[in-house]
Amino acid sequence: MSDRGIKHSPDDMRDLKWSPSEKAVARKAFDAALSRELKAVIAETKRLAARIEQPDDLWELERYLTAKRKEIDETFDYRYSVLPLVLGSLIRWYWGRLSGRAASANKSYTGSEKISWRASAVW
Repeated sequence: MSDRGIKHSPDDMRDLKWSPSEKAVARKAFDAALSRELKAVIAETKRLAARIEQPDDLWELERYLTAKRKEIDETFDYRYSVLPLVLGSLIRWYWGRLSGRAASANKSYTGSEKISWRASAVW
């Protein structure tokens, strides 16, 4: 993959050849991001479940879980033909979260802080 240059069309993405080391890194990054997302869903589910007092609260939890399941299924696609787009989207999302944190804290992050945070958040 790395020696073929940047690809722009879906056909080019489908035809990418992944080296064993690229596959290993991609799997590790993908699994870490998915694990992080699932841990966040578990934490939120526990929080919502602890507040259930009426039947409507139960169905609200069910709606939340259904929506998260759909979102995760749409976001986390490990097919090699779309994996660069998936990982790019995850990185863009985490960078957006970082920007939001900086704005809410009135802080500007340096390049190395962004890279360090992104590495710990995604990988």
